[in-house]
Amino acid sequence: MTVKRLYETMYILRPDLPDQEADAAIAKYQDFLVQQESEDITIQHRGRRRLAYDIKGHREGIYIQVNYTATPKTIESLEKSMRLADDVIRYMTIKLEPEAVEAEDAEAIIPDAEEPVAVAAADAE
Repeated sequence: MTVKRLYETMYILRPDLPDQEADAAIAKYQDFLVQQESEDITIQHRGRRRLAYDIKGHREGIYIQVNYTATPKTIESLEKSMRLADDVIRYMTIKLEPEAVEAEDAEAIIPDAEEPVAVAAADAE
């Protein structure tokens, strides 16, 4: 059994796509992830933004961010699908480290070790 990991994929759609075609492209990749048994799929439509440099002759793009849990094999298939698609001009997938996220949350909850000692010393007097 392959372990599922937490991923984030950001992809940019062509800016000349009508809203209906852009929504269809987003739904296509979401359905693909569902078929591959991905979990916790969250899609954020970041909107139309200016690119830092021309990509395939475009100065703008429609940014979409997808966070999900999947297997590495799913990522290979998803990126191959995006590479062959005409509506996607750029994509990038990163693996998120859950340990780093949990550590940041733990630091926010657990106060510094020095504070409880100071409080305990004040109570002892």
